[in-house]
Amino acid sequence: MQTKILYVEDEIFLGKIVAESLESRGYNVNWIQDGAKVQLSLDKFLPDICILDVMLPNVNGFDIGVQLRKAHPKLAIIFLTAKDQTEDVLKGFTSGGNDYIRKPFSIEELIVRVENLLSVMKKNSTGNESIRVGEFVFSPLSMELTSNGTTIRLSHRESELMKVLLRFQNLPVERKQILKEIWGDDSFFNSRNLDVYITRLRKYLRDDPTLEIITLKGVGYQFMVKN
Repeated sequence: MQTKILYVEDEIFLGKIVAESLESRGYNVNWIQDGAKVQLSLDKFLPDICILDVMLPNVNGFDIGVQLRKAHPKLAIIFLTAKDQTEDVLKGFTSGGNDYIRKPFSIEELIVRVENLLSVMKKNSTGNESIRVGEFVFSPLSMELTSNGTTIRLSHRESELMKVLLRFQNLPVERKQILKEIWGDDSFFNSRNLDVYITRLRKYLRDDPTLEIITLKGVGYQFMVKN
């Protein structure tokens, strides 16, 4: 069955290129240009994922994201924007987004993020309690990592960090973004705390060779999950 993508972009030239590129890769794409028409299109088209530009006529993407998340809690949402401030990235997530891509972007990057997000959402569809990752089962509600009958109880911050890394598995995530999302600011003190929590998660996951948290110097981290 084709993956159905609701693509909302008012830039005609860009929208045409992206829509045709996605269709050429086998996706079923419904491209609209007006934010006010999103809800009607969503109800008729029933997409698996929504790729949503932030700067739209009539209704901005962040407001649409809030509405979609309330009405469709399990819908996968990716925001597209030319804005590159961390505050805008965080607003995207608080507005219901699962991922965020800065313009300009390559079609290859967009497809990787679409497939990654759909994979994560599929793993979560069996229930909020558990997400399988490598040899482990991560339970966000109980904040536990389980493998081969052994359970590791995570702290709140460890659990929140695990959720962020899983959301971006196999993709880079900025250090500053993690700090802002989990701690609320990127102070030196919190940055050192992040180092401690990354070290702890690496220790918990070290017996599974398919899992690796890579440090990207000057950028952040990349949680590699090898199938």
